[in-house]
Amino acid sequence: MPDLSRERLRALVDAPAFQRAVIAVITLNGITLGLETSPDLADRYPAAFLWTDRVIIAIFVVELALRIAAHGKAFFRDPWNWFDLIVVGMAIVPASESLSILRLFRFLRVLRLISVVPSMRRVVSALFTALPGLASILALLMLSLYMAAVIGEQLFRQAAPQYFGNLGKSLFTMFTVLTVENWPAVAEDVMAKEPMAWIFFAAFIVITAFFVLNLLIGVIVSAMETEVNASRWKEDQELELKQHNAVMGQIRALSEKVDLLAANLAALSATRPAPEAERELLPAGVGDGAGSRDAKYARRRRRRQ
Repeated sequence: MPDLSRERLRALVDAPAFQRAVIAVITLNGITLGLETSPDLADRYPAAFLWTDRVIIAIFVVELALRIAAHGKAFFRDPWNWFDLIVVGMAIVPASESLSILRLFRFLRVLRLISVVPSMRRVVSALFTALPGLASILALLMLSLYMAAVIGEQLFRQAAPQYFGNLGKSLFTMFTVLTVENWPAVAEDVMAKEPMAWIFFAAFIVITAFFVLNLLIGVIVSAMETEVNASRWKEDQELELKQHNAVMGQIRALSEKVDLLAANLAALSATRPAPEAERELLPAGVGDGAGSRDAKYARRRRRRQ
């Protein structure tokens, strides 16, 4: 019975309707948190906001309790479930003076959409999967930025001290150029005194903005493809398992029918009389057709002689 109840709970919490209901509550929570930032609405409906917040927290607590009861220890093996526990736990912390800062984290409840919506969860999981490759490319990008800042500080310190007066200014300037935002203004100010400076800026933009950043995007896209393929493989495995279980169930049912038919045939054979007994039960002369025909034939021959 406990296993049956857990199976029913698991079917309930994994049902699409249950997931959609949770998404709707999280969305409603995000809307109310946004409306609460309005001073007029907060002063006009303080009780409504308070009770709405309490009801939503109660729904979150009941949802987590159902999921823990349905999945048992397996619930704590998923990092996303820990994320949900931490977010909801912060939401139920009492608003005392010493812990009032934690009440600000109730806005993190909106981030539960990431753990509930599978597509968002795959995106974030792909980003975490891509971190090793991203670290190498980011290190290459920072190295390129630092080298360009040092070279720019040495070349254009006198021409544009407002941009390359020291290493700090040079780093900030090259980061601005890296974003390809308003970089022509920087280049024009420097080129007013150093006409050949366009070569430096063009080379830096081509190397960083085009090559290195595209490598960064490529690693993220590759991680996304890996995550999507893994998700599809898992779904295929689950579908194959369901089909296998359905086929095995049909085979077991057919085997039971065959066993029942064999038992019925065995019982019928046990109740049927033997051939000798059947012959004894027949009337006299029945079953002796061949012997009677031979006797008649012999009498006819004797008469002819």
